[in-house]
Amino acid sequence: MTRAALTERTVTVAGKDIFFAETGEGPAVLLLHGGGPGASGVSNYSRNIGELARKFRVIVPDLPGYGRSSKGVDRSDPFGYLADNIRGLLDRLNLGRAHLVGNSYGGACALRLALDTPERVEKMVLMGPGGIGTTRALPTPGLQSLLSYYTGDGPSRDKLESFIRKYLVFDGATVPAEVIDERYRSSIDPAVVADPPLRRPSGPGALRTLWGMDFTRDRRLRRLATPTLVIWGADDKVNRPSGGRMLAHTMPNCDLLLAATTGHWVQWERADFFNAVTTAFLTGSTR
Repeated sequence: MTRAALTERTVTVAGKDIFFAETGEGPAVLLLHGGGPGASGVSNYSRNIGELARKFRVIVPDLPGYGRSSKGVDRSDPFGYLADNIRGLLDRLNLGRAHLVGNSYGGACALRLALDTPERVEKMVLMGPGGIGTTRALPTPGLQSLLSYYTGDGPSRDKLESFIRKYLVFDGATVPAEVIDERYRSSIDPAVVADPPLRRPSGPGALRTLWGMDFTRDRRLRRLATPTLVIWGADDKVNRPSGGRMLAHTMPNCDLLLAATTGHWVQWERADFFNAVTTAFLTGSTR
C-alpha cells in the first residue's frame, strides 16, 4: 500500500471543531468513515488514502462525534447534522463541489448531503451505506451489536472485538489486534462515553426520526441524478446487501457492485479492488 504524508488541520463549522487530514492534488475527494465505536477517518481509510492521492486531493475528516472532531450529534436529525457539518467543511475549504466517498454512517452522510444540495456533489461512492430500508425490517445482528456497545455493562475491548471479528468483516482473523486496540482506546474517550454519537432514537420523536433516517422513504431519492457507485459486501452483516438493489432500482444514475466474500468494511477488506474501481469511476465518464 502506498503511504502518503498527511497534513492535519482543524476548522470550526457552526461553532464545532472538524478535524481532517489531507494529501494529494487534483479533484477533491472526501472520505467519510463509518459509525462504529472508535472509528475515525484516517484509521478507516488507512489502506486507501495513499492510492487515491495519486489522482485526487484526498480530504479525510473525523465526523462529528468521532476522533478529534467535536462531540455531540443532533439526535432529532443525525444524518442531516452530519451533512450540514461536512457541507460546512466544504465551505471552509472553498470547495464548491467535491466527490464524496462514504462507508456506512459516512455513506448516509454523503447521501443526505447530496439530497439536500445536489449541486455540491460531483460523484458518490457508497459502501454499505446506512439508512437504506431501515424501517422495512428489523435491525441486523451486526447493527444490534454496534448499537449496544455503550449500553448494558458499557464499552469493553471484548465487546468491540466481538463486533469487529464477528460482524464487521467477512474474515475476522484478518484484523490485527492493534487495530482493535486503537479503536478501543478511541471508543472510551470520556466525552464519547458521555454522549455516544450513534444511538437508537428514543423519546417522543423517535418514530419521526427513524422515518427520516430511512432514505427509501425520501421522495427526492428518485430524482437524485448524482452519478453514484454503490459497492456492497455480499456478506455484510451490519447493513443488508439488499439495500444495494434498493438504491440501484430507485436512483436514476446508480451503478451497483456486489463484492464477494466481503463484509461491511469493503475499503479495508478488499482495498486493491476498492481503490481500482473507485479511481476508475471517479476519473471516468458517466456515460
